[in-house]
Amino acid sequence: MAKRVLLITPPYHCGVVESAGTWIPLALACVADGIRREGFEVEIYDAMGKFDTFEDIRAKITDYQPDVVGSGGYTATTPDAIEVLRIAKDIDSSTITLLGGIHTTFMWEEALGQHNSYVDYALIGEADRTGGQLLSAVYGDNKLDEVPCVAWWDSDAEQAVRSTAPAQRFHLDEITPAYDLIDWPIYEFRPNPGSTLAIVTSSRGCVQKCSFCSQQLFYDNHWSAKTPEAFVDELKMLNERYGVDVAMLSDEVPTLDRERWERILDLLIQEKPGVELLLETRVDDILRDEDILPRYREAGIVHIYVGVESGSQVTLDQFKKDVTVEQNRRALELINAQDIISETAFVLGMPDETKENIDATIALAKQYNPDMAFFMAIAPWPYADIYPDLEPSIESSDYRDYNLIEPVVKPDAMTREEFKKELFRAFHSFYFDKMTRLDEMTPFKRDYMISVFKLLREHSYLKDQMQDLKLAEKQGSANGKKMPEAVRKMLSSL
Repeated sequence: MAKRVLLITPPYHCGVVESAGTWIPLALACVADGIRREGFEVEIYDAMGKFDTFEDIRAKITDYQPDVVGSGGYTATTPDAIEVLRIAKDIDSSTITLLGGIHTTFMWEEALGQHNSYVDYALIGEADRTGGQLLSAVYGDNKLDEVPCVAWWDSDAEQAVRSTAPAQRFHLDEITPAYDLIDWPIYEFRPNPGSTLAIVTSSRGCVQKCSFCSQQLFYDNHWSAKTPEAFVDELKMLNERYGVDVAMLSDEVPTLDRERWERILDLLIQEKPGVELLLETRVDDILRDEDILPRYREAGIVHIYVGVESGSQVTLDQFKKDVTVEQNRRALELINAQDIISETAFVLGMPDETKENIDATIALAKQYNPDMAFFMAIAPWPYADIYPDLEPSIESSDYRDYNLIEPVVKPDAMTREEFKKELFRAFHSFYFDKMTRLDEMTPFKRDYMISVFKLLREHSYLKDQMQDLKLAEKQGSANGKKMPEAVRKMLSSL
C-alpha cells in the first residue's frame, strides 16, 4: 500500500485575509501534485480555511493515520505549523514531518535547531517537486544528498544541520496544482456572496529591491511566467470543472512583461472564461499601461492592489520602492477611472514614526482616494534587508505577532500600544470619510464598498473597534461631515 501523506495548513488567524474570503491552500496543492507524482497517497486538510482547532487536527491525524505530515507558511504562521508537527509526533513518533514555506526557506537552521524533535525535514524555496523527491529518497533507494532544496539533521554527522543545493528552475506551465484535492464549497469571496474563489498563478517572482519584502528574496530576484494560453486555459478549466467565478492572482507582479500581459488580456476578452480577477501589481506598471487600462476592465479585472506603502518620499526611498509619491497618486487615479476597485496599504511604525507623521499619512490616503486602504504595522521579517536597521527597536520575538497588525517595532516617540491605537485611528478616519462619499461612487463601487463595510465590522481584525462606525451610521455623520440620508439608510440596513 502506498505511503499516506497529510498536508495541513496551520490554524492561524489574525483577521486580515479571512475578512475578504476563504482562500484555497494553493502552495499545498502544488506540493501535493509533486508528491502524488512519486506514487504517494495525498490528502490536503485546510484547518485554517475550516477554522478548525488543534484538537480537530489531532482527531484528523489520528483518524487518517498518515505516514507523513507536512505543514508550513509565512513567518506569523510558522509557530502554529510547528505545533501541527508536534501533534503528529505526539500521536506517532515514527511519523515523518515536513516544514516548508517562505519563513522556513530562510530560517531552516533555526527551525531544525530549536524544534528538531518535531521537524524532520525542511523544504527550502519552491517545493512543487522537491517534496515528492524527498519522500522517494526517504522511502526508496535514492540518495537524500541528491534531492535539491532540503535540510535535515544528520545523525551521522554529530547532529549537524545539513542542506542541499538549490533546484533547477522549471517552466511554470509544468506546474499542475492538485485542484481535485480542494474542498471547493468552503471557498468564497465574501463581497460576492455565493461565489467560488480560487487562487491562481500566472507568474512567480519579483525583480524589485524593496527592503522590507520577502518575495524578491524568496525568488532570488528572478521572475518566471506561464504562457498566456496555459494561464487562460487554467481559468476556463476551474470555471467549468469546479464552478470558480472569482480568482485572485498570487503573482507578485503579473504585469511585468507588457507583451505577455497584453496577450493575456486579449485571450481573456476573447475566451470569456467566466472568472472575475483580483490582482496585485506595481505602480509603475499601471502608469506604463495607461493606454490599455480599459482592456483590464473588459478582461474581467475588477480589483487591483498596488503597494503605495508610504506617503513620505524619504520612507519610500528607505523601502527602495523606486517610485514617487506623485506616481502613487496617479496610479490610483488611473485605476479608479476604469471603475476598478482600487486598494492599497500604508506601512507605518518605523522607529522615527510620530503622530504628526501618521496625521499626514491619513490626509494623503484621503487625497489618493483608493477605495480601500489599510494601515499596517511594519513587520521586520528576520531575513529582510531592512531587519538590521530595525533590530534595535524590535520588542517582540513572538513570530505570531509578525502579521502586519500587531506592532513589533517600537517607534521612538510612543509605546507599541499607543502606536496600535494610532493605526486604528487612521483606519477609522479613512473609512468614515469613505462613508460620507458613497453617493459619489458608481453603482458597482457603491455596492462593493457597502459589502466591504459589512465584512470589516463582522469578519476582520477591526470588528471590535467598529462600534464608532455603527454609531456614525445611526447619527448620519462621520468625522464632522454630514452623511447623505440615502447612504445612512443603506448602511443601517446591513
